[in-house]
Amino acid sequence: MDFRLKVFFTVATRLSFTKAATELFITQPAVSKHIQELEEAYKVKLFDRTGSKISLTHAGEQLVKHAKNIFEIYREIDFEMSALIKEQYGMLRVGASTTISQYIIPPLLARFHQEMQGVKVILRNGNTEQIENALLNKEIETGIVEGQSKNKAIKYTPFLKDELVLVCNRANPLVNKEDITKEDLLQLRFLMREQGSGTLEVIEHALKPLKIKMSELIVEMQLGSTESIKSYLMNSNCVAFVSIHAIEKELKNKELVILDVDNLIIERYFYIISLQGKINALSDLFIKNISKQYNLKL
Repeated sequence: MDFRLKVFFTVATRLSFTKAATELFITQPAVSKHIQELEEAYKVKLFDRTGSKISLTHAGEQLVKHAKNIFEIYREIDFEMSALIKEQYGMLRVGASTTISQYIIPPLLARFHQEMQGVKVILRNGNTEQIENALLNKEIETGIVEGQSKNKAIKYTPFLKDELVLVCNRANPLVNKEDITKEDLLQLRFLMREQGSGTLEVIEHALKPLKIKMSELIVEMQLGSTESIKSYLMNSNCVAFVSIHAIEKELKNKELVILDVDNLIIERYFYIISLQGKINALSDLFIKNISKQYNLKL
């Protein structure tokens, strides 16, 4: 039954019998047989089939929820049993919002792996909204995000302080301007992250004391990552608010320049997120490990 559940869950995730067969290293007829046996056991249809496409029935959606809980329990059993014999192994699914996954978390994961080589870490990347939803849907065990939003079902623990700065390329005429005023901000052409980004949310919050609405800014383009924003900046006279952690190399190479803005300092925290209640043992170990690397007391 456990393997049948794994087959079902893989099909439900991929919405493809062929992709599930490839992922599980079994044949497509074997996948179909396991699904059929589950449907016979529960006397309900788990998938609707329309031509070559499949979708979950209501019963299928309910079974997905239970399968997620069962697999989560198995992961915790594996880890806690291995801890009894001084070995630590298992699988940890971590989510990180885009800025963090590109510039903050890779070295943390490398050091964690050096100490816990038996733990397999799967990193999921997305904007803050996507990572929070993945946590709520139990697709990850823990995450690190940016932003101001707070969901009551999620525990937010301050992790690392960050600052968003206004930048442009070194050839931009703004480099020679001593300070950027509120009036200047309303005339500049901005690059912004997409809706759902924690960075966008923080900028909107920080501009309120200046009585500037996001809708008043001239946005030339919305882009899905800080890397694409930096690349665009190199080839335009636009400006953008980006994390100081994301531009260390460009500042050192004098490719980008920070612009001072009158009466505007945008500081924020990156947050470690987990579901409210008891955190599983492997997630707790991971959080303690990365906190130790920054000498944080969480």
